[in-house]
Amino acid sequence: MLSAELDYTIEIPDQPCGIQENSEGGKEAGTQQPLVILLGWGGCTDKNLAKYSAIYHKRGCIVIRYTAPWHMVFFSESLGIPSLRVLAQKLLELLFDYEVEKQPLLFHVFSNAGVMLYRYVLELLQTHRRFCHLRVVGTIFDSGPGDSNLVGALRALAAILEHRPAMLRLMLLVAFTLVAILFHVLLAPLTALFHTHFYDRLLDAASRWPELYLYSRADEVVMARDVERMVEARLAHQVLVHSVDFVSSAHVSHLRDYPTYYTNLCVNFMRSCVHC
Repeated sequence: MLSAELDYTIEIPDQPCGIQENSEGGKEAGTQQPLVILLGWGGCTDKNLAKYSAIYHKRGCIVIRYTAPWHMVFFSESLGIPSLRVLAQKLLELLFDYEVEKQPLLFHVFSNAGVMLYRYVLELLQTHRRFCHLRVVGTIFDSGPGDSNLVGALRALAAILEHRPAMLRLMLLVAFTLVAILFHVLLAPLTALFHTHFYDRLLDAASRWPELYLYSRADEVVMARDVERMVEARLAHQVLVHSVDFVSSAHVSHLRDYPTYYTNLCVNFMRSCVHC
């Protein structure tokens, strides 16, 4: 189901969320399944996210898929404009529109684009009166979060612009490079006065539900050391953290390269979260 206001997709299973498949493929009564919110990477399509959605939908979960517009991710955030906050609020309001706000929530967040949006979700959960009673049980991070990595960001933006006219692609890449250098290098002390970088915000996030980090040292967009530093910081905050280095898979390609292993990691994490 699609909305003209917020370009999301929601999948609602035929079976009740409190019923799940047992190991023999039959149905059994169990703990209420979480509602899963997928936050896509920059430039990904709904078709891309549907492959991840299937992991949860076939196990009786309601799934919401959404990817923030790439121009907001690469330009608005780089300029310190919190336009993604509006989208985060609309996303959370969907839970009330569909009357599923009392269900446990699991976030599956992809790359820095998903993390940038998730950052505002966290802030709204802590500060907005309507959302403070929502119950998040866990978050999965796929290929993120990464700290300031201009080369990696340029690779990601170039992939998004791959089918655009060459001149437009070059202009946008140059524009992004100039904005990134100006606001995050030359004017970094000034920018920090009115806008906290999403990576720094997550390092000290107040959330305490379990987190699973799926990353790879072969990732050329988000550096493995950034993910590992985040894991260490979250552990220092007494968060229950699990992390898996896929070693050889590229950025947001872990499911493609290791479908069974990846699926089992996500499903087992989900089940452990709802039983916490």
